[in-house]
Amino acid sequence: MRFVPVKNLTQQSRLSVHVARQGFVEQRTAHINRVRGVLSEYGIVLPLKANTVRQRARDHLDALPPWAHTVVNDLLDEITRLDERIAQYDTHIHVMAQADEKARQLMQLKGVGETTATCTSAMIGNGHDFRCGRQFAAWLGLTPGQYSSGGKSRLGRITKAGDAYLRTLFIMGARAMLAAAAGKKDRLSLWATTLAERRGYWRAVVAIAAKNARMAWAILRKGEQFALPG
Repeated sequence: MRFVPVKNLTQQSRLSVHVARQGFVEQRTAHINRVRGVLSEYGIVLPLKANTVRQRARDHLDALPPWAHTVVNDLLDEITRLDERIAQYDTHIHVMAQADEKARQLMQLKGVGETTATCTSAMIGNGHDFRCGRQFAAWLGLTPGQYSSGGKSRLGRITKAGDAYLRTLFIMGARAMLAAAAGKKDRLSLWATTLAERRGYWRAVVAIAAKNARMAWAILRKGEQFALPG
């Protein structure tokens, strides 16, 4: 299915906040990678973790030649500016989430926070462009693709169709939900942990994300008539 852009101007306005925020996040990631790249040229190898780069890069400034010192210092200053800008947009999203009844309903799902809820609400509205939750999950690329081998139909990796940003949000939420499920005895947590044990971590994460996408569609289509699973 090819996604039809939202027609409601209010939805489009809310979606533009997510587009801008993601742009700032991508810029920050690029700058962090540039810092690691410059430092690696002088034998200073930092882990991929962004927070570690922030904390440790300045410790190595005095060991760099003057121009490299300038470049890394300016990049770190720009990363700090982007951190502040992204925090501002997180506040914008919080305000939108509190004002949006649909987003508040979506946030009842475990693994769906303010960012995922407001983006889903802004992007698909009442979900009328999709016949069912499975179609929405498939559009997001959260269902395995099929291929044939030896005359048999087999399931492959997820298709990664649809909107990569929204798919990533559902995946991140699923990871958080699976981490929080450890040791809990409610039905949903037991399902998630058992799934991870049986099928492996990443397959479980994708399955949780797909389940949340299907339920999100149902909430948007049915509203208060949709009963959340226990």
